[in-house]
Amino acid sequence: MLIGHQIAYRNVASKYYHCKSEDLQLAFEDFTAILERYQYHPTGDMFFALMSDPTEDEMIVEIFLPIQESVFRSIEGEQIYFQSYYAIKPMIMTRIKDHFIQQAQDKYWELFSFIHQHKFKQRTPIFIEYKQTRNNQSYIEMGVGIHPER
Repeated sequence: MLIGHQIAYRNVASKYYHCKSEDLQLAFEDFTAILERYQYHPTGDMFFALMSDPTEDEMIVEIFLPIQESVFRSIEGEQIYFQSYYAIKPMIMTRIKDHFIQQAQDKYWELFSFIHQHKFKQRTPIFIEYKQTRNNQSYIEMGVGIHPER
């Protein structure tokens, strides 16, 4: 567990989705397609916040996608939010390097156990960032914002 982690991005568009966990990739693709259709250029640094209990049948997620553009005009019929700067700090974070589906459940509960053991207060939902090493190996960073004082 890493204490003091942060998420910080510029020019971030976001959208809420209600979906089953197995349909999450479709939500990512839908959001990317909407932005590209309106000539926004995603940077590829997609991440999302898990807004609901992961044991529920349907999840509520807010998907975030930084874009190259610094000005965003609303898209009719779509509830897309834009922030010129998006930051969450401080956070505690853990990494998942393989067996993503099984490890995600385990790491989720480890984060909450760590918060409880160290008497931190949760400040945000769980954030999940998809990353790649320079050798193109995928991994996931899963973190949660905390109040700095215990």
